[in-house]
Amino acid sequence: MRPARFLSRPILKNARSKSIRLKPKGDEMMIKKYLVSALFIALSAGSAYATAPIKTEEMGLSKTSVFDVPTPRVYHYSDAAPGANKLLPRAYLGAPPQVPHAVSDFLPITRENNLCVACHAQPDLWGKKLEAGMPVPIPATHYTDRRNAPDKVTDHLINGRYNCNQCHVPQTDAPALVENTFSNKKKR
Repeated sequence: MRPARFLSRPILKNARSKSIRLKPKGDEMMIKKYLVSALFIALSAGSAYATAPIKTEEMGLSKTSVFDVPTPRVYHYSDAAPGANKLLPRAYLGAPPQVPHAVSDFLPITRENNLCVACHAQPDLWGKKLEAGMPVPIPATHYTDRRNAPDKVTDHLINGRYNCNQCHVPQTDAPALVENTFSNKKKR
């Protein structure tokens, strides 16, 4: 005969149909945890399907079906000659200046043919206040080889810096696709 202490414990059958005796407090708590977890997962899964799906016409920047090929709008670059427009504001401290004038006559920019350098390579203007119409000089960083001699400013443009329109881009009359609320002003 079995001792009475074993008879008072409930019996469960596992997946292999073996009888398992439960410890009264520890195993009951474990079962409750599993049941609460399963209930939580079931409710979470059910609520995930309760939200309305987003239509394909409402996704993306073009707001059309993913199967349509939208015709892009035509935007125009400035036709102003160099020196005719005001300088454009920089987005943040250290941002490369934007090009406020037409550049179509200056392209393509190559190492051998770079009309930007012909106008903007004026190291004598570094640190001086520019008058209206004066070109912004190429900064000293473009005359510094940051890999081999980061402390030495040379008298010539470093080879990796000749491709101006890699960082300095002309602006179009296109509206922003996504609203930008970034402010470069420090909050006090």
